[in-house]
Amino acid sequence: MPDGSRSILRIHFHLPHGDGAEDRYETLLQLLQDFTPLVQPLPPDSAELDVTGALRHFDMDTPALATMIQMRVVGLHGIPTSVGSGPTRLIASMAADISAPGHATHITPGQVEAFLRPRPIAALPGIGPSTARTLTRYGLHSIGALADTPLLTLQRMLGTATGRLLHERAHGLNPRPVAPGELAKSISARHDFPHDTLAPDAQRKALLEVTEELGLRLRTTRQVAGTLSVTVQYANRSTTTRSRTLTEPTHHSRTLAATAYEIHTLLGLQRARVRALTLRAEALTPVTDASYQLTFDPVDDDARTVEAVADRLRARFGNTALIPAALAVSDRTRSPRARAATRPQHPSAGSATAQPAAGIKHTGFAQHQELP
Repeated sequence: MPDGSRSILRIHFHLPHGDGAEDRYETLLQLLQDFTPLVQPLPPDSAELDVTGALRHFDMDTPALATMIQMRVVGLHGIPTSVGSGPTRLIASMAADISAPGHATHITPGQVEAFLRPRPIAALPGIGPSTARTLTRYGLHSIGALADTPLLTLQRMLGTATGRLLHERAHGLNPRPVAPGELAKSISARHDFPHDTLAPDAQRKALLEVTEELGLRLRTTRQVAGTLSVTVQYANRSTTTRSRTLTEPTHHSRTLAATAYEIHTLLGLQRARVRALTLRAEALTPVTDASYQLTFDPVDDDARTVEAVADRLRARFGNTALIPAALAVSDRTRSPRARAATRPQHPSAGSATAQPAAGIKHTGFAQHQELP
């Protein structure tokens, strides 16, 4: 192993669906720490390990250590794994993606270029469907073609930051270290209605409220969600839960709200009396591991800019300093009828107070003007 290079393992656990999967995942993470303390959880079913020091400790090479881990996991817990290894987290992740359950793919530093170049452009982390379509329109169909494209050309096509990021990844460059630590398995926000409700508009407004709260918490903790679930509690206290995997991990409230609305529509609650709604963000990962899918949509870019500004205001003045207009509570006392009812009666023309004070001219606008 060349001086300065690392040995990274990406392990994907093929956990059975159902209750208890989270507990089994936690147990498997503890098993991995028997091999190295440098274990980064990637919920709900993966982890990355920096085993550079462990190779010397166990006096093994990377394939032998990976085999030992796979045998320990399946022997003690009956869980098959897919493993990828490489000199960076990027390569290890891509190697794991092409490994079948019970198998492993190992990429040495000298094999990185040969491994990357023939692979399709969409196989590179950070390239989603929209970006892939953009690149293929320019004739870039493989990672090798992307690597051969000059950096300035990519930056003109994709923007400065995205162009540089993909140019580095196409060359196998990925300096992110494995960051050991534990992430919350999920975070949730709940809205309880004061009375059981049949009103779809009230339910959608509640979903918007909890997605705003959830999005802010995700951004504050620098995490993104890969899955969103909506739990509905009915008047008889029974519940229904529906989940959806997001197109890409996100912490943006606008995207979370759109997904929550889709789930709500599919639930078909037209005749259901709803007592509470709970929104849960799952499959959390650090924001540094997420990629932003370019949409070339100015509305989406503007929404993200506004969201960032709103977060700064909330950090300074409190979480309610800025909220969506749909969540604002209208002041019914400012309706025309209410203002007319509360407006003081004008004195009669002949009274001493009928004339305005000298130098002050009252107009219809001034009578309705609100104080700042």
